[in-house]
Amino acid sequence: MSSQTARTYAFLSIAAAVVTIGLKFGAYLLTGSVGLLSDAIESCVNLLAALVALWALTYAAKPADAEHTFGHSKAEYFSSGAEGALIIVAAISIALEAWGRLQHPEPLTQLGLGLVLSLLATVVNGVVAVVLLKAGKRLRSITLRADAHHLLTDVWTSGGVILGIVLVQVTGWLVLDPIIALLVAVNIIWAGFNLLRETFSGLLDTALPKEEQEIIRQIFSEYEHQNIQFHAMRSRLAGTRRFISFHVLVPGNWTVRQGHDLCEEIELKIIQALPGSSIITHLEPVEDPASWNDLELERLSQQ
Repeated sequence: MSSQTARTYAFLSIAAAVVTIGLKFGAYLLTGSVGLLSDAIESCVNLLAALVALWALTYAAKPADAEHTFGHSKAEYFSSGAEGALIIVAAISIALEAWGRLQHPEPLTQLGLGLVLSLLATVVNGVVAVVLLKAGKRLRSITLRADAHHLLTDVWTSGGVILGIVLVQVTGWLVLDPIIALLVAVNIIWAGFNLLRETFSGLLDTALPKEEQEIIRQIFSEYEHQNIQFHAMRSRLAGTRRFISFHVLVPGNWTVRQGHDLCEEIELKIIQALPGSSIITHLEPVEDPASWNDLELERLSQQ
């Protein structure tokens, strides 16, 4: 992944957050809607999350060193985890504000201009979210994907708030405004827990997706006719990097150079198919019974 490219998208997210904060707080000050206030608070969280994302992407791009020999790519998980926590904190503050307004409803003012500002902020978030989501998938960045999903949640939140305010205007039921805000808080909490779950999954060294493991096995199958076998494949994800290890079983009469060249060839094919992979191979003689003592690892890799 181009770290500079990823950071460029992070700056885009920061700019979008600043713009939408101004628009949404303007809408709240005009209307007095607690629903719009909840939407504005979420945009403040967006800004904090975008700043954390920029830090994480910058730190994750640092090369490996003596203390971090596998690099710093897991720093991205701290970003997504922090964003999930911030989302939940924001949701709680929204719920508290909405509960107070539910007890004491207040009339809304200047709804027309307020809704225009909120709608404009929603469009900005929607466009940036789509851009970040595509970039996150292309660059395999959990940080950008987390930011994109957060912004998409914000879009749905804003849509619900706007709908609620329209209903207040049509029906005159002021209580709808805080009720919508409470529903928004629940939705935001759900998004926060989803981000935390994805973060914990990454920190626990989750294996590569099944489709990527199948790509590796397809490469292995190209060598079966040469009496070459493979087993004990293990893999894990760490931010944008893939780590893969497996055993290569070759005829015992091969030279060290033959085995080395074969491993280099296989590693290159995997890296070309799955960029950003770090691969560790273990060469073994196929005839030696000791080479098959690790079949438990093979069973785990097949699950």
